[in-house]
Amino acid sequence: MVWISIRLIYLYRKVAPKSLRGCCLFEPSCSEYCILALQKHGFFNGWKLALLRIYRCKQPNGGVDYP
Repeated sequence: MVWISIRLIYLYRKVAPKSLRGCCLFEPSCSEYCILALQKHGFFNGWKLALLRIYRCKQPNGGVDYP
């Protein structure tokens, strides 16, 4: 299930409008963070971390944040 999720994230990166893709406040970007979290923590914990990160992706948050 992890590799299916990662493939879907890559698909999102290809088809999402540029207004969504280039505006992440964090390093790495939220989609890259999700891939790293899935690889490191597995499906359920990886998605939990990714969703929490997406929730935080607004001002005044930002900066360097690795899973």
